[in-house]
Amino acid sequence: QVQLVESGGGLVHTGGSLRLSCADSGRTFSSYAMAWFRQAPGKEREFVAPITWSGGSTYDADSAKGRFTISRDKAKNTVYLQMNILKAEDKAIYYCAARPPPYGSSWSRSPIGYVYWGQGTPVTVSS
Repeated sequence: QVQLVESGGGLVHTGGSLRLSCADSGRTFSSYAMAWFRQAPGKEREFVAPITWSGGSTYDADSAKGRFTISRDKAKNTVYLQMNILKAEDKAIYYCAARPPPYGSSWSRSPIGYVYWGQGTPVTVSS
């Protein structure tokens, strides 16, 4: 069973960096496509970045383009989101999500395309 646990969130100043981690305690998501979403207070959940099971296909949503990078370490059953040059508007709860086979080689911008979700990790950016 897939059990996703995010970590790495916290308080950072504008322009700073954070690296979020999403670990699968069930050790089963090596063949899954993964993605990061975020949700700010009063707003809908927003797609941030995806990665397929092979790690060979990524796409940066406009909000993250040039600043965020998604990666995965299959040996550690972990997906990362490196966030640089953070802005106040990046403040949100960040969630990782898993998309099981046979869809592991593709990704979706919609939360509906993902079956498993972590509990989220908060990111706050202060000026």
